[in-house]
Amino acid sequence: MLETTARLLQLLGLLQTHREWSGSELAGRLEVTTRTIRRDVECLRQLGYSVHTSRGAQGGYQLGADAVMPPLLLDDDDAVAIAVGLRSTTHGGVTGIEETSVRALAKLEQIMPERLRRRVRALQSFTVHMPGHGPSVQAEVLTEIATACRDEFQLRFKYLDYHGEETSRIAEPYRLVTRSTRWYLVAWDVRREDWRNFRVDRITLSPPHGRRFTPRELPDEDIAGYVARGTAVNAWTCKATVRMNTPAEEVERWVPQGSGIVTPVDDASCTLQIGGSSYQTMANWLGWFDADFEVIDSPELREALTTLARRFHNAAGPTEP
Repeated sequence: MLETTARLLQLLGLLQTHREWSGSELAGRLEVTTRTIRRDVECLRQLGYSVHTSRGAQGGYQLGADAVMPPLLLDDDDAVAIAVGLRSTTHGGVTGIEETSVRALAKLEQIMPERLRRRVRALQSFTVHMPGHGPSVQAEVLTEIATACRDEFQLRFKYLDYHGEETSRIAEPYRLVTRSTRWYLVAWDVRREDWRNFRVDRITLSPPHGRRFTPRELPDEDIAGYVARGTAVNAWTCKATVRMNTPAEEVERWVPQGSGIVTPVDDASCTLQIGGSSYQTMANWLGWFDADFEVIDSPELREALTTLARRFHNAAGPTEP
């Protein structure tokens, strides 16, 4: 009986880590016959696990979802990763799951071996969470959007843009991207016929959702970089474009991802779109670049640079003849 129980746990562990196993693969891993595998799979079903069987010479087995959540089999790394993730939810930009996370963490730590609890406590004891000031989103909104991405259903929602204007949108959702404390939805705007990055905290879903859609090719293989570039300037109240008299590759090394949009002009120059909370801050930041530059489209930034130049000139004092 003990040997059978141990084998069932091994079988369950294999089914939880692979998309589909053939009967011969499972039999080889557990060193039993395929007939024993069929019998053990039936035992798992009786315990509440939904194990799907595919037709064929070998027969395939895949662990599926059911109406009731069955017990999970976790290895050491799985348990630590889940515990760390649950602790982190109270410090992120997602609301509505804090109490649930605490309950789940208490259940997990109760059955953890002491050696694993020490690993989790060490990380907690020596980690300091910096309080965030960004917007938060509801957990159920994220899960509903993620489900629409998976099932390829259009979303209907009201959207509040950065000017404070509310519009009705129909979009094909593709990816959720988290950046700092903000969540973004990468989607195809059906009415505008173009890709858009939507701030999830500005979305108010309007069920029922639309029809299913045929997936398009994503606008960029690097979706995180795509969102960073698209939100680098639009998120700020002050914006400007400058021409840098240095190659784009050099400027890209100076500019952190998401802080500006670099566009090559020729081999020796490029344009840089930047944004900031004030033009004075932008002027100070541009002063760090070891290159000449020219303001293209912002008289406010020119004025801030003039003020800064005058201040630096006065600080330097009179020059030697």
